[in-house]
Amino acid sequence: MKENAVKTKLKNKQPVFGVLSNSPDPTIAEMCGVFGLDYYMIDSEHSPISPGQALDIVRACELGGITPLARIRSNDPKLILQFIDAGVMGIMMPGIKTAEDLQALVRAVKYPPAGDRGLGFVRMASYLQGPFDQKEYIEFANEQMLVLPQIETKEAVDNLDELLTVPGIDGFVVGPRDLALSLGYIEGPGHEDVKRTIARVVEKINQAGLVAGTTAASGDQAKALIDRGVLFCLNSIAGLLKTSITEFTKKRVI
Repeated sequence: MKENAVKTKLKNKQPVFGVLSNSPDPTIAEMCGVFGLDYYMIDSEHSPISPGQALDIVRACELGGITPLARIRSNDPKLILQFIDAGVMGIMMPGIKTAEDLQALVRAVKYPPAGDRGLGFVRMASYLQGPFDQKEYIEFANEQMLVLPQIETKEAVDNLDELLTVPGIDGFVVGPRDLALSLGYIEGPGHEDVKRTIARVVEKINQAGLVAGTTAASGDQAKALIDRGVLFCLNSIAGLLKTSITEFTKKRVI
């Protein structure tokens, strides 16, 4: 296992920028790295991307110099294990509502004694643990894995104080659109009550000394978020394409 460059930056209070992608094409991941993003988040929640496909995406990330992460479709320890074994260096988990949900996630991601993850001679472990003995490898791997549960429901917001006390997590990523729906605002995250809720959540996460993350549709939005203490800035491949195409064509003469 390699050093997690994204986690190192976050520990040093440096912002990181990346994309959530539901494409199984490894070339896109490689290009995102070559063009300077910090991380590439494989979206296996809103896509059928499998651990086998993730394996090739991870290889492309390594070629492009970008950290591979994944959003997993369910808090299933065996599914999480397969994505990590493929080389994913961090997990963003949707649907976290209670401390029990979060504890189960940590157990799935971490080796004993911090968790229950099984040890195999797989790609993530350099097949035979590389230069490490087993104790060294387990300690290093547990330290390098990034654990980022999502806050995207009213129940998670209500339970946030308890969630913040669960050991083994690095921070939380707010999902504005699903959170807006859960709060009853089908018009989306632009509603003032949703904005106020997100601001309170980010403030509490920062006060707990953890990483706060959420989506940013543009560079200006990312800067505004960083000024408020958000370090994990997330866009989507579709969002970046839309922004770029709009900018490219807005002065087009027909």
